[in-house]
Amino acid sequence: MSTENQNQTLPPKTCSIERLVTMKADVQKVLTGEKTATRRNGRYADPGEIMTLEGREFVVDRVYSQSLGELTDEDVRREGYPTVEEYKEAILSYHPGMPWLPQMRVWVHEFRPVQE
Repeated sequence: MSTENQNQTLPPKTCSIERLVTMKADVQKVLTGEKTATRRNGRYADPGEIMTLEGREFVVDRVYSQSLGELTDEDVRREGYPTVEEYKEAILSYHPGMPWLPQMRVWVHEFRPVQE
């Protein structure tokens, strides 16, 4: 898996952390621990930043770039999907007309609950 930006200076964020996880089904997956990562076409958070969902806090541990062609079933399980194909179908249903290009790069944001 390529994590080319993991140990380098990250480019500026393109959106705010409040927009990282917004779909109701995804919020529920995060709250139940089924979803511990999300991929976006831009960078929405910095490592160490806190995301709050329904009053619960989650800290972003890692932010790195990955191509869609590099996705593994293990990667998409962290997204809350059992297989790459099911993840792909879900993403394409959310973004009608979007092509699924293996070379397309996305930003991976990995997070975990803040321990109190």
